[in-house]
Amino acid sequence: MSTIQSYFKRLKPTNTEPESQNEQLSNSISIPTVQESSQPPQASQSQSFQSPPQAKVNIENLEADPGKRPSIFSMTSNPVERENIRRAYLLKGPTQPILKSFPQTEQYGKLRRFNPKWYEEFGSWLEYSVSKDACFCLYCYLFDMEVGGSGSMQEAFVGLGFKNWHKKDRIKIHVGDHMSVHNRCCQDLMKQNQHIDVALSNISDQQKIDYRIRLKTSLDCVRFLLRNGEPFRGHDESSTSNQQGLFLELLKFYSKPNKEMSDVVLENAPDNHKLTSPKIQKDLCQACADLTVKAIISDLGDDYFSLLVDEARDVAIKEQMAVVLRYVNKQGFIVERFIGIIHVSDTTAQSLKASIDGLFSKLGLSLSKCRGQGYDGASNMRGEFKGLKSLILADNTSAFYIHCFAHQLQLALVKVAKHHKKIQEFFDMLQKMATVVGGSCKRKEILQMNQYEQIVERIASGEIPTGKGLNQETTFKRPGDTRWGSHFGTVISVISLFSPITSLMKIIEDEPKNDAARTDAGCILYAMEDFEFVFLLHLMKLILGISYELSQALQRKDQDILNAIGLVKVVKSRLQEVRDNGFDELLQETNLFANKYDIDIPNMNDVYCPKGRSRRRLESFTFFHYFKVELFNTVIDNQIQELNDRFDNVNTKLLECLSCLDPRDSFANFNKEKLIEFARFYPLEFDELADIPFLSSSLGNFIVDVRADSDFGNLQTNSDLALKMVEKRKDIVYPLVYLLIKLALVLPVATASVERVFSAMTFVKDKLRNRMSDDWFNSCMVTYVERDIFATIDDEEIMQYFQGMKNRRMLL
Repeated sequence: MSTIQSYFKRLKPTNTEPESQNEQLSNSISIPTVQESSQPPQASQSQSFQSPPQAKVNIENLEADPGKRPSIFSMTSNPVERENIRRAYLLKGPTQPILKSFPQTEQYGKLRRFNPKWYEEFGSWLEYSVSKDACFCLYCYLFDMEVGGSGSMQEAFVGLGFKNWHKKDRIKIHVGDHMSVHNRCCQDLMKQNQHIDVALSNISDQQKIDYRIRLKTSLDCVRFLLRNGEPFRGHDESSTSNQQGLFLELLKFYSKPNKEMSDVVLENAPDNHKLTSPKIQKDLCQACADLTVKAIISDLGDDYFSLLVDEARDVAIKEQMAVVLRYVNKQGFIVERFIGIIHVSDTTAQSLKASIDGLFSKLGLSLSKCRGQGYDGASNMRGEFKGLKSLILADNTSAFYIHCFAHQLQLALVKVAKHHKKIQEFFDMLQKMATVVGGSCKRKEILQMNQYEQIVERIASGEIPTGKGLNQETTFKRPGDTRWGSHFGTVISVISLFSPITSLMKIIEDEPKNDAARTDAGCILYAMEDFEFVFLLHLMKLILGISYELSQALQRKDQDILNAIGLVKVVKSRLQEVRDNGFDELLQETNLFANKYDIDIPNMNDVYCPKGRSRRRLESFTFFHYFKVELFNTVIDNQIQELNDRFDNVNTKLLECLSCLDPRDSFANFNKEKLIEFARFYPLEFDELADIPFLSSSLGNFIVDVRADSDFGNLQTNSDLALKMVEKRKDIVYPLVYLLIKLALVLPVATASVERVFSAMTFVKDKLRNRMSDDWFNSCMVTYVERDIFATIDDEEIMQYFQGMKNRRMLL
């Protein structure tokens, strides 16, 4: 009995079908390893008892650098896991980094280095290791020991690495003839239809056709659900259940109208191979996500990019880090693409950096191509010494950091305003007002009814016009520091709903129960009937309204830094103009509002005295002085000063150089010397001796050329300039100038794309789906956020990728 148990194990009951031949085999018998088969059964059993269990290999975090990879046989002794590791590497493809300049080594009296053109000739298997500065063979690494590889050439391309850059013929010798170790590695072992288990299965042509129909139908259902961010599984997916989930219900709905398809997909489908199990759903979802990210990486190519990162908690209270790349595509258009969301155990800068390195290694990206960083104001992101910004700058000094402009505005125009005691009390009152109004459904309904009555009265008096789309019902917006423009929306809501809110507060104040709500309602009503509250209401409406357009503009994906700087200057100048000449207009508007709602207006020439304070202990000044100097001038001065301080902290010299690329008014700000100074910020791209002299002459020719071309006369932004240069093929004529423009465009201005990812995260993973695994959650997020890229992926490509993920029971 012990002899049998050493080779076999008991069958485990399962409710799902095995999805591959390897899984089916592992569920029935235990496959002995090479070491086990060379020993008697008793010795094998004793050895397995004494040795500790081997940790399971994480397929998602396999080492990408061929010089750092351990042997597959050292990773695991399980042949099924070895097969999965091989498939993961084959799906990813060879590691082929493109460096600005490969390191040189002296060989036979000359400096030599790796030639990236070899990728084109040996692209399917040739790999380059940055850590070892050597070449490796992917196929021989995966299968060398199983086909009996040996010899110095074989060891060079598997273990030590090939470094003889002056002897390209050695690479051809390694490939050899059809019987060489290299060709034996890449011939039959990579093709599933050559495997012995498939050859013995006697799959007919009709079975292959039926399998393709079932797979295509399941893929169509998965595509539909992923694009709409809908859940897949139900509570009970058995055939007799009425709650099977959207996937199975959609599959039935999609197949039933077609009798032939219904027979293949539903009626006559094999019970153990219907392609509807949870594992199949997740594999199809992963295939869609992987190919979507591959399409993004392919669109990026070997070009430069900026890194946008932010972290937030999902509904399951798990810290998630979203990663977005900003780059200029081949058409010259600025794009920001989401490439993954990563669960991080903690939010320290070192942990975030390690997660980014792991993701980049998996996708074949390199931080050496990063030319910008964009984060919010969190200390773990922008810390001068131990923040994520500093850690990335330590690896790449050209990855310039620019603080998110929109977060700067939010901090400058709200947080700084709250430094004033009266403004802080004002926003606290708005927060309390939102809590009281939203405290129950009954109060919301009363507010809506009061608003309806107010609209009817104003229409009857002719105060407001009527028409399609006018006089819509509005809601009270809750202010939040993390939501751009939310405070401005709250102020507008209070002004438009002033009468309904006061009526609601009077109703709550007269309620016989709920003492806490009565007290809060009384405080709010007391504040709303004070002229000072009304004045602050209109003051914050004025200040936040000035920056509202800028906050909205910064949320665009194609926003370039020059346009953002121009908008910031507009905000500064408008605040200064209001500070000089806007008080009288604001006071007049406040008086009209106070008269409308019967609020007492103080005499501006009277001596000001706060309520509840003695006049003898206060400095004597008038109401006019208080409202204009203590409130109006002080608050606006703080805004202007904060804006100047925050935006001056950005690399001023870098931004000044960028302004010289502005194409408006026929390149009126063009300055060749400053553009050359801008190029010196990137010594890896512009060599002082080789590139700077050519850039100087190229800039001179470029400015004469574009000023004489009428097509360049109406451009407004650097983004328009890049698009027009690609359209007119000027990027080929002036490659160094176009490189300057791209480096200017990739600098991030705002993290709006990351914020949009977090909005999608709350939609994809809600309270009913809070137990989604990290891999499945990431796959759903990528396909949902990047729906436009996902839509371009061909079904056949997805099915072939799905087929290669595991050793499937059927062939396409």
